[in-house]
Amino acid sequence: MQDNHKKGGEATPDRAATVFFSAWRPARRHKGATASSPGMRTRRPGVSRGWLAALAATVCAALAVPAPARAQDDWPAKPLTLLIPYAPGGTTDIIGRILGDRLGRILGQTVVADNRGGAGGTIAGTMLARSNPDGYTIMLEHIGFAFNATLYPHLSYQPQKDITPVAYVGQTPNVLVVTNSMPVHNIKEFLDYARAHPGAVNYGSGGVGSAGHLPMAWLQSKEDLKLTHIPYKGSGPAITDLISGRIEAMLLTIPAVLPYIRSGQVRPLATSGARRAASLPDLPTMQEAGVKGFDYEPWYGVFVRAGTPPAVVAKLHDAINQALKDPDTQKKMLEQGLAVDTWTQQKFQQQVRDDTEKWHGIITSLNIKMN
Repeated sequence: MQDNHKKGGEATPDRAATVFFSAWRPARRHKGATASSPGMRTRRPGVSRGWLAALAATVCAALAVPAPARAQDDWPAKPLTLLIPYAPGGTTDIIGRILGDRLGRILGQTVVADNRGGAGGTIAGTMLARSNPDGYTIMLEHIGFAFNATLYPHLSYQPQKDITPVAYVGQTPNVLVVTNSMPVHNIKEFLDYARAHPGAVNYGSGGVGSAGHLPMAWLQSKEDLKLTHIPYKGSGPAITDLISGRIEAMLLTIPAVLPYIRSGQVRPLATSGARRAASLPDLPTMQEAGVKGFDYEPWYGVFVRAGTPPAVVAKLHDAINQALKDPDTQKKMLEQGLAVDTWTQQKFQQQVRDDTEKWHGIITSLNIKMN
């Protein structure tokens, strides 16, 4: 997988047509000859009428196939661009590069990573929505895609209409962590402490409307808490302040915080998914700890522009699933805390619809808007 774009080759004329038009030449009429005179050659020596007729029929049949259909059969005939809606070095970026490397080998084409961070992933989303629907521009996104239609009501595109989910990649639960100076050791103690100190407990996130903000706002609403949100420009600076004790809590992807948990620099309280995390098997889920109905498992998946030919979508979906079945790819993904799985496109599309509906209700009730 490369970071630099390569210009794809342009389409070439149909080979059969090239052969046909180079094999036949109009007869050269000698001066003074008529069409019926011996001086006019009506065919080239050694080329039979039957051969020409057969070749002409072959060419006509080839030319009768619409160009888009031939393009679908040839896909991919040039490098693919993989849009990554977040900055280099983050979980989405790392997952995208792992997937892109294996995908490129399977497809026999370079997959070029293009990081387009900002605005909650909508910059990359806008680029995808405006791209040609040919399968050469694809995007890796996480559950934030399900937030954006509600968070950004004035987008220049409609996420659910202009972009099509193609393939599920995997999911990773988040983990609620606190600074070591906070006098709590489990989720019940955290909730009790927050209720006893309304407004005094703060939490950081990578920004308003981010995947670290909305679930915490939801938890606050569900448990009738009063927490103070401190948004940062990215989760990296927030993690630094969490370790130093400047902020007290964060909800983070496990890969982003696991090294600090293992080194004892932060204290984990509970994971956010329906099941315990493989990388933190002794840590209970929020639901196990008493927060009923709290289930937040961010997924990752690949998307294309709506209107991409079904044959191309099917090829891409199958290639991604093949990449995810590769043992080395699975190992690298697991190191990032991602539980890889292969779904049908229909199942992934339903997941996106369900989460979009779920988070529309949550975000609307919280009255959070980005524009």
